[in-house]
Amino acid sequence: MLSSRWRHLHVFALVALTALVAGGPVRAEKSPPAAPPAVETLTYHGLAPDQKAFIDELERRTFDWFWESAEPYTGLVPDSWPNHTFSSVAAIGFGLTAYGIGAERGYITREQAAERTLTTLRFLAAAPQNGSEDDAAGYRGFFYHFLDMQTGRREARWVELSSVDTTLLMNGVLFAQSYYDRATPQEREIRQLADRLYRAVDWPWMQARKPLISMGWTPGGQFIATDWKGYDEGKMVYLLALGSPTHPVGDDAWAAWCSTYPKQWGTFQGHTFLNFAPMFGHQYTEAWVDFRGIRDAWSRAHGLDYAENGRLAAYAQRAYAIANPGQWTGYGADVWGLTASDGPGDLTVTSPQGVRRFSGYMARGAGLNEINDDGTIAPTAAGGSIAFAPSIVVPTLMAMKQRYGNYIYGRYGFVDSFNLSFHETPRDGRTYPGFGWADNQQLGIDQGPILLMIENWRSGLVWKVMKKNPYIRRGLQRAGFTGGWLERADAKAAAAALP
Repeated sequence: MLSSRWRHLHVFALVALTALVAGGPVRAEKSPPAAPPAVETLTYHGLAPDQKAFIDELERRTFDWFWESAEPYTGLVPDSWPNHTFSSVAAIGFGLTAYGIGAERGYITREQAAERTLTTLRFLAAAPQNGSEDDAAGYRGFFYHFLDMQTGRREARWVELSSVDTTLLMNGVLFAQSYYDRATPQEREIRQLADRLYRAVDWPWMQARKPLISMGWTPGGQFIATDWKGYDEGKMVYLLALGSPTHPVGDDAWAAWCSTYPKQWGTFQGHTFLNFAPMFGHQYTEAWVDFRGIRDAWSRAHGLDYAENGRLAAYAQRAYAIANPGQWTGYGADVWGLTASDGPGDLTVTSPQGVRRFSGYMARGAGLNEINDDGTIAPTAAGGSIAFAPSIVVPTLMAMKQRYGNYIYGRYGFVDSFNLSFHETPRDGRTYPGFGWADNQQLGIDQGPILLMIENWRSGLVWKVMKKNPYIRRGLQRAGFTGGWLERADAKAAAAALP
């Protein structure tokens, strides 16, 4: 496995994605893309029995990855597994949310979910926060991107104090705060610890170049030179920073974040939307926040909300796979999806299609301003879009399993990624004769969107819980969001009851 330092999406892959179609020049589309339906009408309850059984199984297996991979004595969730590695704090955030889903689905009891959650929050709350190089889990309320699975300290000196990974962690922390709402000592302590952890994050300190928020900090290198600016997963960084009751950023932060939107708005593969090439940028914030029917100033001006924007992005990626400008094996209406994921390794291969350049972990994607594609498909790209576009996602996930399940589907659902065009000796994963390359592990930040979005599509659970959180509401309102559930009296009353 290539070093997971290259999983620093916000430092490397997002800032400098290569505008490239590996394997040949971009060609014209084979046919005009199909327009998405005006409204997605496919519901979980409307599935055929075999489809429903598949979705049930996939959700359970993906949940099991979080439940069985987490360190039971600390609650830390690994970055990847079964190739056990250090912990990713973003994966912890997905895990804390997964436990509530497991309790609601009956995979585990509520008491088991609360116990694991409390173990995790106690460990994080007690972890050292200081400015040292090696003896801290974080600083000023932020956490390092990767932590040692045993000690909970910074994994290595190349690991940054990450604003976005801390944000994903805090999403899970705030989910726990609002989900465990009973008057038991255990659940009361969960709420108190969650509140303490979120209140400790010093968001203005991370504004090295106000009003924007820096991507991170290291004791040796200080603040990373790049800020969160423009449409991607950084949406949630600003929403949590705006919602803080103790260390909020100024009102000008959201407008500064949105200032590059005009460069990303446009038509790709016949669909006009706010572009971001890898699909995770349309999924990470949306996994916790229900944007349906609520709009900020940009959304109101353009006549669509961020949920609809994510749906259009999914349809555009599918249209790109159908057009298949790079002539990659297997691409089509039911095999599509580019996002940050593992790959077979950094290799250059001569093929009938020309020189092929393959990569290991990389932020793959296809959009208006950039195409970064080496033939590697990640099931999470489609799976994490199921709440937006179920009519194209369900057939895609089923087709992947039916055609390639022997290589890409197992105990914990889908492996992270596969590549039907790669037949060499890989740096990571395994090549199978007659198939291609398949990964041999799952990543927490890719399993998370599959699990959370399946449940949001089925029941809206994660969205409903987060609507009750006063900090989420405050962040959205300070960003200028209005309408929909933000205006409903029942949601306002639920939020007022916390912490």
